[in-house]
Amino acid sequence: MRSRTLVTLAALTLVVAACGGDDGVAVSGADDSGRPTATPDGTDGPDATTDPDTTGGETPDVGTIEWDSCGDSLECGRLTVPLDYEDESAGTIEVAMVKHVASDPDARIGSLLVNPGGPGYGGSFLAEQAEFIYSEGLLASFDIIGFDPRGTGNSTPAIDCVDEYDPYFGLDPSPDDDAEKQALIDSGEEFGQACLDRSGEIIPFVSTEFAARDMDRIRQALGEETITYFGFSYGSELGSVWATLFPDTVRAAVLDGAADPNSDYTEGGLQQAKGFEQQLTTFLARCSDDSDCVFHNDGDAEGAFDQLMIDLDEDPLVVSTDRAPVNQGVASIAVSNAMYSETMWPDLAIALDDAQGGDGAGLLALYDDYLDRAPDGSYGDAYEAFISITCLDDPGPRSVEAADATAQQFLDAATRLGPFFASGYTCALWPIEPHGKIPATGAGAGPIVVIGTTGDAATPLASSRAMADTLEDGRLIVVTADRHTGYGVNECVDGAVDDYLIDLQPPEDELACE
Repeated sequence: MRSRTLVTLAALTLVVAACGGDDGVAVSGADDSGRPTATPDGTDGPDATTDPDTTGGETPDVGTIEWDSCGDSLECGRLTVPLDYEDESAGTIEVAMVKHVASDPDARIGSLLVNPGGPGYGGSFLAEQAEFIYSEGLLASFDIIGFDPRGTGNSTPAIDCVDEYDPYFGLDPSPDDDAEKQALIDSGEEFGQACLDRSGEIIPFVSTEFAARDMDRIRQALGEETITYFGFSYGSELGSVWATLFPDTVRAAVLDGAADPNSDYTEGGLQQAKGFEQQLTTFLARCSDDSDCVFHNDGDAEGAFDQLMIDLDEDPLVVSTDRAPVNQGVASIAVSNAMYSETMWPDLAIALDDAQGGDGAGLLALYDDYLDRAPDGSYGDAYEAFISITCLDDPGPRSVEAADATAQQFLDAATRLGPFFASGYTCALWPIEPHGKIPATGAGAGPIVVIGTTGDAATPLASSRAMADTLEDGRLIVVTADRHTGYGVNECVDGAVDDYLIDLQPPEDELACE
């Protein structure tokens, strides 16, 4: 499961701003020096490329950002960056971003880079919807800059693999025979090949490390010696890598809903399996104890759920002849989707009750919501980018046999959702060699605030605590809530974040916000 985006936006209707650039723009060429050509004069950014390269290499020509108005208090811009930081003569790509201008110019501190997670989500909408997300203090003090990490959103080229998801994600995760297992293998191979065919120019270069290097290019183009960062979910991992690579440029950083930076593919998956299983157990227990829960089942929601999953495995529900039937796999994605926040649990209870009665439409809707399926049947590209970035950073076992060898660990970690977490071979069969991960330390970056919630399925509290412990000066805020990410839950956590980002007053480690 992806870490996904922050759940505070679940009820918002997001407006996608037209910020220039067309989908599918090819990788641009470079000049004779192999460096990107700067944008026209008269824009934000340094007049000369004198900013030091903190990686120890030559000083790069970072270019500038040409900002254009694209809404009330909004400006849109693009920055040309190297396609390959290990060979800058290989061409360039463009990173798209949106700026929400600070509401109080006199109080303005600088820029606040923000990322919503995924990986795979573009971050521009965080600036577009800034007034619904951030405190008045942050809105007044910072230009909030949401950027679409390379390969995502309006950055070009963007990752695009397939047009229809059902053939890849609507399969049975617990194969009963060789044919069902071969279907999982075939889907993994076909998906990887489709990504290579459509987006092979960009996919080898969408690692978290390269995205972090893009962040430093954005900072330089803005002309800021140090910059502030706020990352949600996977944005915490991205932020920790950035802070490790460029510690001297970190003014302050908040990592909300952080994964364990020391875990590998399998360990991270097991942590998530346990987290989602824990939240599902909590949901079912509450439903059993509450006679008003529509999936109450005479106080045995647990038994009813287990039987329903058996029934769906044996006899999937057909909602539409042109859609995947609601089988155990579709139901597992639907259920896992609802575990991101308890605000979705009433809808899940209704969907499960309907499925008991033979109607799988509710579960299919939750499945579609997780995969970003629009009413017209189209999909966003976030999930394709998620897989591409994940498999490039750390693909885990590199064969079907090696992946199968880990399956029992997932079944042991999660009784109900284990089959879903143990299934699939996409990363195992990924056709591109992995780039590898940068060990996060944050050494020299100063205090970094990490937020973890007690009921977070995607990035369990233990994972966020591991992030805080790994960083040289990590300060953990523990928020009591059944949801993914903690900012916005109560005044305690919001006030602590404001004090830190605005006044550079970090909280004590293990601050409890109940």
